[in-house]
Amino acid sequence: MQTLRGILRLVRLPNLLFIGLTQWLLQFCIYQPIYTGDLPADDSKQFYALLAASLLIAAGGYIINDYFDVSIDEVNRPSRLVVGKLISRRGAMVLHFICSSGGLFFTYQAVRTISHLYLVPLNFLAIILLWFYSVRFKKSFLIGNLLISFLVAWTIVIFFLSKINPLDLVKGEELRQARFYQLCSLYAGFAFLSTMARELMKDIEDREGDRRYGCKTLPIVWGIPVARFVTLLWLVLLLILLLVVMVYLLQFKMRLAFVYAFLFLVTPLFYLIKNTAQATSEQDFGKLSNRMKWFLFAGILSMIFFYF
Repeated sequence: MQTLRGILRLVRLPNLLFIGLTQWLLQFCIYQPIYTGDLPADDSKQFYALLAASLLIAAGGYIINDYFDVSIDEVNRPSRLVVGKLISRRGAMVLHFICSSGGLFFTYQAVRTISHLYLVPLNFLAIILLWFYSVRFKKSFLIGNLLISFLVAWTIVIFFLSKINPLDLVKGEELRQARFYQLCSLYAGFAFLSTMARELMKDIEDREGDRRYGCKTLPIVWGIPVARFVTLLWLVLLLILLLVVMVYLLQFKMRLAFVYAFLFLVTPLFYLIKNTAQATSEQDFGKLSNRMKWFLFAGILSMIFFYF
């Protein structure tokens, strides 16, 4: 039982549920309503295979991240340490291999036609990037933040790529595909900007442990004031994106979605910007990082409004 609890903590079960929810909402609240009456016969099978692939690859990424972060986590998060405590280092590496291999297997199962075979090397590249993020880029100046933000957005991008015909995408003539592309781009951009801001908050929160092990993150190289300013820039970009979206919601008379965006996205974002500007300690940024998770969750839930 203790080993099972360790595995669930190691793979970040709440985060996996969030990834699953994101792709599930994309499937049933955006893709299916847009393509009603014209869904491929094997669409459900293809979706659940892709979902399994995304969850397994993400789980493998979390495992390898903890594998290489044992020393740093002993300082930053000693109470949540799993590798070397609940699960051996060898066991963690075996789990990483199983999850990543399983992710590639299910990616292949999600391939609808020969023209979609590119999904397999793309997800293999995602596995490689997660490895190098854990080994090297996580400790680097901004590269790790940008990489992990891209990989979070990748769960939306890979969903889009699995549904479209590459040749049709180049032509850009189909109206439904254009709408599908716009919505996927919107949520991928939202995920990227939100994650980037949160990653910078986490870097400030973890500055002490990261400094001891030679990391060159932004708050270590340039200090907390500059890191706070850069975090604010990403939050302001996110605010601009949301304000533009709200204008379009009014144009399309999506009043309920407009109210939701104002109450649960724009208003909390103003609050986050204000508190980030006032934050000074690692503890302050730890609280802001947790609030960003709920903000991202509220943003993904807004897909529900496109179902109706």
